Amino acid sequence: MSNIYDMIIVGGGPAGYTAALYASRAGLNTLLIEKMSVGGQMALTDVIDNYPGFPEGIDGFTLGMNMQASAERFGAKTEYAEVTSLELNGDIKKITTTSGDFLAHTVVIATGADPRELGIKGEKELIGRGLHYCAHCDGRFYKGKTVMVVGGGNSAAADALYLSNLLEKVYVVHRRDTLRATKIYHAPLMKAQNVEFIWNSVVDSYILDTKIVGAKVRNVLTDESQDVMLDGIFVSIGREPNTSIFAGQIELDKSGYVVADETTKTNISGVFAVGDVRTKHLRQVVTAVADGAVAVHFAEEYLANKK
Repeated sequence: MSNIYDMIIVGGGPAGYTAALYASRAGLNTLLIEKMSVGGQMALTDVIDNYPGFPEGIDGFTLGMNMQASAERFGAKTEYAEVTSLELNGDIKKITTTSGDFLAHTVVIATGADPRELGIKGEKELIGRGLHYCAHCDGRFYKGKTVMVVGGGNSAAADALYLSNLLEKVYVVHRRDTLRATKIYHAPLMKAQNVEFIWNSVVDSYILDTKIVGAKVRNVLTDESQDVMLDGIFVSIGREPNTSIFAGQIELDKSGYVVADETTKTNISGVFAVGDVRTKHLRQVVTAVADGAVAVHFAEEYLANKK
């Protein structure tokens, strides 16, 4: 408790460890708190092809470990613990964890967001075995094949459109009779000859061999079911930001994301939000690391003004 860090970062994904790298390299006394393992959602991705500098791609776990090593090279510390409460107002912020209390002049929130699941039995075990949550991450593995996109919002429509340019066939399953996505997506999707919509329907279960080979789809109006054979499924029904612990202190939008613009500043002075947890248009590894660098820039400015 006697040690007051210049910066504490909550969350060890790409945004968090980039902030740790930039902060420690700038000479700030930096602590990163991670409750489970390094890399966040990135660590679950077998091959990341769209992060610059890796022409053959790199697996998310290795990239996460490399980011941690880069930050710790300059003196950043990692504490594996779960944050249970925070006191963010005032010049000194207090973070209470399962390993004790920590104090800091600035805090960076990098807790990420988890993809919403369909709630079907065995879903977690099938990730990477035909089940995916990121079309831009894993779509290329299905080039020339058939997949299904589940969802009807902007992310699902964008995923379906992206996949339609790579794959032989794309089914779009949506529980309503029209997309919720903005109109800009409607015309190109309707024109795509390899996109087929299955309206008023939900996925009840997966058809398995050693991996997913199909899905049992039920019409919610007629209760009739059909088996749709395919090579992979992309679930795109939104994400759940990990922000419940901040409610009442940090301003959140209606979906639960931390309200923070491109400066990463939140409504509380000295507190910043980076990566998937903040309000933004594109959630990718490359935008997460950019957030981490930006947050440190404005944190340094904040600290300088406090002297």
